[in-house]
Amino acid sequence: MSLSAGSLPLGIGLRYLAAKRRNHFISFISASSMVGMTLGVAVLILVLSVMNGFDRELRQRILGMVPHGVVYKAGGIQDWQALAQEIKEFPGVAGVAPLTRLQGMMAVNGRVKGVLVTGVDPAAEPDVSILPEHIKTGSLADLTPGSYNVLLGELLARNLGVVEGDKLTFMLPEATLSPAGVIPRVRRLTVAGVFSVGAELDANLAVINLQDAGKLGRINGEAESVRVKFDDLFQAPKLIWKLINNLDGFYSGSDWTRTHGNLFAAIHMEKTMIGLLLLMIVAVAAFNIISTLVMVVTDKQADIAILRTMGAKPSTIMAIFMVQGLSIGLVGVVLGTTLGVLGAWSISDIVAWAESVFGFHILNPDVYFISYLPSQLLWSDVAMITGSSLVLSFLATLYPSYRASRVQPAEALRYE
Repeated sequence: MSLSAGSLPLGIGLRYLAAKRRNHFISFISASSMVGMTLGVAVLILVLSVMNGFDRELRQRILGMVPHGVVYKAGGIQDWQALAQEIKEFPGVAGVAPLTRLQGMMAVNGRVKGVLVTGVDPAAEPDVSILPEHIKTGSLADLTPGSYNVLLGELLARNLGVVEGDKLTFMLPEATLSPAGVIPRVRRLTVAGVFSVGAELDANLAVINLQDAGKLGRINGEAESVRVKFDDLFQAPKLIWKLINNLDGFYSGSDWTRTHGNLFAAIHMEKTMIGLLLLMIVAVAAFNIISTLVMVVTDKQADIAILRTMGAKPSTIMAIFMVQGLSIGLVGVVLGTTLGVLGAWSISDIVAWAESVFGFHILNPDVYFISYLPSQLLWSDVAMITGSSLVLSFLATLYPSYRASRVQPAEALRYE
């Protein structure tokens, strides 16, 4: 079957790829290049998907409890319902709820733990928080005004050794003058339930009724601040300041990037660095393509010389070996992408099955806030990985192909 001038490089390049070679070492290097490309692409997709999964879990759990934005006023907010109604009309706002925060110590039976006590409105809290979805015992309805009931994070309750119905002492750092001298402000609280978000917040967060928090903190007003949830949490830094400027009155604000921004910046940096390191595996496979083509060019010098004497141009010779090298890279990328995507989709189930069969935990729930291996496949990552791998494969073909195009027929055929 004859080949046209346009299809000549493609036909011969693919024929060289599939042909059995006398030199088995070249065949081995070619196969190892393909396997290396496959493994590199698959591992890169799988690892980035797992990191995306951890990033998603952190975002949903921590930022589901931490306010996206907070609006506050010196001296407290007198009518938080009116302010909330005004904020809800601002574009991009998904929910509003009152918030009062107190820092202090909880003590019971000689055990003492520093905590952040958050005063909430049980009716409004579900609009801005994932807390109601993660309460294990008790409910927000138990936080009635004047009851001084408290919901504790699971790790906090475990560290204090308390369960539902137990009493504990909450101490504020502010001192109070009394006939007996200067004493800290102390209040007895009743454990109404336990929640488990699965993050470090479980170890230092407690929730009480908004009115009770106001009395404990001696807040002038109904609430210390108003918590705002945005449709897009990454727009919070920009939207919170626009919101403050549009409100009537002297309000101030803050957003989640001031308290937890460093955590997510570190995760993004870690993902970038691991991605670059794993990309080196693909680069090694691309260098193997260079080695393969250099040896093929040396092995096929007589064939190249015959093609040149038959009228093949140097650009045609160069294209033949570029097709061969790109074919190795393309097969490796396709196989690696397929394995990586399938692995990213099933890694959580595979790990869960292995843990149930062999009776061990990869992520110990007593140590890590996520007890399973999460995975989130982003097609943008897949496109970036496959594109980078193909570019590296293409660059790897340039030097050997150029070297093949410079073969002189007379020199190559002198000893044939």
